[in-house]
Amino acid sequence: MTDSSQSSAPASTAPWTPDSWKTKPIKQDVVYENHQELESVLARVATLPPLVSSPEVDRLRAQLKDVAEGRAFLLQGGDCAESFDYCNPAPIEDKLKVLLQMSLVLVWGLRLPVVRIARMAGQYAKPRSSTYETVNGEKILSYRGDNVNSIDPARRRPDPKRLMEAYFHSAATINYVRLLLGAGFADIHQPKNWDLGHVRDKEIRHEYQTIVSRLTNALDFMEVIGATDGRLSALSTVDLYTSHEALLLDYEQALTRPVPKPVTKTARHVPYEPSTPPRNSLAPELCDWYNLSAHFIWIGDRTRQLDGAHVEYFRGVKNPVGVKVGPSMEADELVRVLDILDPLFEPGRVTLITRYGASKIADYLPAHIKAVQGTNHKPVWCCDPCHGNTTTAPSGHKTRSFDAIISEITSNISIHSELGSRLSGVHLELTGEHVTECTGGSQELLDTDLPSNYQTFCDPRLNYEQSLDIAFKIAKVYETRRESSSQK
Repeated sequence: MTDSSQSSAPASTAPWTPDSWKTKPIKQDVVYENHQELESVLARVATLPPLVSSPEVDRLRAQLKDVAEGRAFLLQGGDCAESFDYCNPAPIEDKLKVLLQMSLVLVWGLRLPVVRIARMAGQYAKPRSSTYETVNGEKILSYRGDNVNSIDPARRRPDPKRLMEAYFHSAATINYVRLLLGAGFADIHQPKNWDLGHVRDKEIRHEYQTIVSRLTNALDFMEVIGATDGRLSALSTVDLYTSHEALLLDYEQALTRPVPKPVTKTARHVPYEPSTPPRNSLAPELCDWYNLSAHFIWIGDRTRQLDGAHVEYFRGVKNPVGVKVGPSMEADELVRVLDILDPLFEPGRVTLITRYGASKIADYLPAHIKAVQGTNHKPVWCCDPCHGNTTTAPSGHKTRSFDAIISEITSNISIHSELGSRLSGVHLELTGEHVTECTGGSQELLDTDLPSNYQTFCDPRLNYEQSLDIAFKIAKVYETRRESSSQK
């Protein structure tokens, strides 16, 4: 195991630039037939306004520091891969609704603030294990996400114009999210309006209703004493950040922008002045580089090679970043990734998104925790209980078992606790719609129910009811632990 606890993490000897990733080997790259058209599209994207602002990114960095140090909890969720078709009011509203409701349940159960990050407004790329797939007996290019090609087998040629479409669909989605939150949409998480009729098991429904009743009473009390008055009440306005897997580095580079470093003169900070691109070139030592396509970006399990293009790109951006960690990650490799991405040991700079599978977590997570504990790094430990628990139903549908998902989460909590560590978040593939893609949950969905409303063109997602189930289950675990601790 690499031990960097007694010295600074090794810095890269080569200078970083937004395009230094091009000097490294790359995985999951897309080959375009018309390179000239690609360059034209990227040049245009590079002149367009940023999708998020650097102060918003900095605010998330500060909140993730709180998460890493145990003062908050992270909830990250959304589609496996967004479709351009999801850029309309109903799916956006449904996703916001379920994330807001889940976060309120978690706040109650954990007694901690919840940082909300949506897999939204940019999650258009999809890594694949093979360049080709077979559809109706014909070998064709694999579907790589809406910003590369179409799910339609007849339109699988990578099209650079889809990168421009991705930008404008992301912009429209972010704009509508801002509009909703600015108009008080967060008030929809008031629990008195929730319908728990989907919960079939009477005992579970009673548990959920008890939590909802307590939440309602607490909020009613706060309203009586005037704690909810004012436009900026924490109950009517929330922070919600966007995120995606930064897979297509050409596109990410086009939205990577220099921002002047904060300069203090007589206690006055130079104000943020968005400029796209900067009107005047900045000396490298006077600026920070932000990926302004999203607030948070992550490296997937297939692209986290230590000498690879993605790790090289990620090490230079100011955004908080995530790394998927699975069974193929060696403990010393994990430390080396952290050394590259977090050389200054900033709490919350890196979120480790672990994805093992319920049956494998005990074999891998302890070694990973112990390796990180031997360093000065303070990452956010976040559990992705979805990717490692994907199976195929007898009908041929890809699915996930709710019980396996819950098992991986609760095992995560226990293992961290036993080792003096802390699970600080969950990362879920979910939708606010009433789909039937995962089995189990309070609806007690079976394999035979999957075809009734199976909508995903990627991986199976927890539906609205199952997503709330997850929040209730986590809240119950922490409530039980808190009560047990108070009785000792």
